Amino acid sequence: DWRDALLLELLYGSGLRISEALQLNINSINLNEKLIKILGKGNKERLVPITNTFIEKYIAYKKIIMSLFKSEKEYPLFIDKKIKRISPAMAYKIVKHRMIGKTEVSKKSPHTLRHTFATHLLDNGADIRSVGEMLGHSSLNTTQIYTHISIERLKEQYKKAHPKS
Repeated sequence: DWRDALLLELLYGSGLRISEALQLNINSINLNEKLIKILGKGNKERLVPITNTFIEKYIAYKKIIMSLFKSEKEYPLFIDKKIKRISPAMAYKIVKHRMIGKTEVSKKSPHTLRHTFATHLLDNGADIRSVGEMLGHSSLNTTQIYTHISIERLKEQYKKAHPKS
């Protein structure tokens, strides 16, 4: 339960790709800076903020997981019962299962959480370039295609910005 909750919080709270989340190790998180260093597509590094909720869940989870290990070496953050890094297929099943009853969207996947992360940021006024940076997009076009801005937000922005609105 702790692992699953942490995974969902990371995917939604920081907008990571599932492959990025699964490559993290237990000591990859910088709690002081509230950041994670991600190695994304094309081996590009980026820093991504983490939520306070993630930090709280991570601290509790780390206590549990470290009791399984004999040393402080770099262990995978998300592990299975055999203390091996979980697979993308397993992560997909976790996310799908945990989203049932929480959302009415038909597609329940890690990518849905990433998409929701970006949409919520944009709907609440985040700059599209900043969102693209957090998502690891090299092109603004990718971010524009990837995210959709709600009609309500567009109307709001129009009313604020256009002198004849």
